[in-house]
Amino acid sequence: MSAKTYEVRTYGCQMNVHDSERLAGLLEDAGYVRAPGGEDTADVIVFNTCAVRENADNRLYGNLGRLAPKKAARPGMQIAVGGCLAQKDRDTIVRKAPWVDVVFGTHNIGRLPVLLERARIAEEAQVEIAESLEAFPSTLPTRRESAYAAWVAISVGCNNTCTFCIVPALRGKEKDRRPGDILAEVEALVADGVIEVTLLGQNVNAYGSDIGDREAFSKLLRACGNVEGLERVRFTSPHPRDFTDDVIAAMAETPNVMHQLHMPLQSGSDAVLKSMRRSYRQDRYLGIIEKVRAAMPDAAISTDIIVGFPGETEADFEQTLHVVREARFAQAFTFQYSKRPGTPAATMDGQIPKEVVQERYERLVALQEEISWAENKKQVGRTLEVLVAEGEGRKDDATHRLSGRAPDNRLVHFERPAEPVRPGTASIGAGPAPRPGTASIGAGPAPRPGTASIGAGPAPRPGDIVTVEVTYAAPHHLLAEKPALAVRRTRAGDAWERRTAAAEPAKGVMLGLPTIGAPRTEPASAGGCGCD
Repeated sequence: MSAKTYEVRTYGCQMNVHDSERLAGLLEDAGYVRAPGGEDTADVIVFNTCAVRENADNRLYGNLGRLAPKKAARPGMQIAVGGCLAQKDRDTIVRKAPWVDVVFGTHNIGRLPVLLERARIAEEAQVEIAESLEAFPSTLPTRRESAYAAWVAISVGCNNTCTFCIVPALRGKEKDRRPGDILAEVEALVADGVIEVTLLGQNVNAYGSDIGDREAFSKLLRACGNVEGLERVRFTSPHPRDFTDDVIAAMAETPNVMHQLHMPLQSGSDAVLKSMRRSYRQDRYLGIIEKVRAAMPDAAISTDIIVGFPGETEADFEQTLHVVREARFAQAFTFQYSKRPGTPAATMDGQIPKEVVQERYERLVALQEEISWAENKKQVGRTLEVLVAEGEGRKDDATHRLSGRAPDNRLVHFERPAEPVRPGTASIGAGPAPRPGTASIGAGPAPRPGTASIGAGPAPRPGDIVTVEVTYAAPHHLLAEKPALAVRRTRAGDAWERRTAAAEPAKGVMLGLPTIGAPRTEPASAGGCGCD
């Protein structure tokens, strides 16, 4: 008898992405295997939902409605709905879509296999919503989407009361993991081949409030610096209220903590920030940016911005544009305000007409596009170490390039190295000839110990490090059009190779991340749910 198959569909923030890796791990631990053909072959389809956008329920019910006839035609097929929308709507989901088998919340994802089996035996829907956390996601089995990078949850929940955000009501109050447990997980991941970790929390730099140590987060960053083999540490998403000088010092002084910061702004207007119940003002925010740049001049800073919050005037919006000009963000996740049912902002006076919000949104996007391009142009001529990624470059096959992330998290597309040369042939000559006026490979910096010149070994794998020179900048990516200077094969690349040899590469999840390009009719949620 063949194993049952599953498909997990993820919407929303990085916390949901991390939860979905655990859901996949739980199902595989219970004997399921990933469906090779998606929903057309899956015995179990799991929706990990997000409640941030106003129309999140419409999107879910539309997907469920489309699956209803498929489920009717396939006896034994099951559908499960989890995540923030499930936590919020509970019995409503089963009432509107009675063909759903399981509904579970954000606090009890570990119960999914049991609930599926119970629904199968009882032949009726199982709804189980825990009101408090049963186990940290990172303590559950996992099926990581990446062999070389990993999420590590250091806290769950949020103690803030932002008027536009429903997440605290669905994820609960902040609860911190013990530092020893976090570091043990990081060390285990590194032993498994991971070279990059992202510390994850709804309000990540508030870490320590639950355990009574205001400097716990900076201490954790420094402790990650002592993990041998861990090359890159990131974190998301912090809150300006809790961003203290000791965190800036830890970032600047810990070699493997990347000089990249996602710092949600939401609005540049003090009046709007007060209405949002954000505990900082414009001066405080710009002061943080100034300190970060003083300590790390090369830092790439990104942000979240809401346009059209209730009561926002043209003068308020101009203050947001002022902060964008002053901060010069490398990237901004910009989206139009939409009501979150159950939040104070949803019933506030002064709801902004759609056409006004759209016009402001387009002006903000145009300004940020201009700044992003200008900031990226500063990278031209720089030599960067790029962590080769899987699935980052959608056009890589057509352009014959590879893609990856620089230390500051900028996306870099680079020339696919030539195949290894045969003995007796010139090494670099096997690749494309340098363009007129460019230096030969020998003119670049010497490879670090443990690296190989580009003609000396096989092509780089996801997880390997490639040294390239940036030759062109676009608003959202960099290009390295010359032959790579060096390739460093890593344990992470070895891990990717083992995984690929054992099974098909993992499919990505739908992050729902907005871009800073042309406005969309329905902007998706930002990197941290737009709530940080």
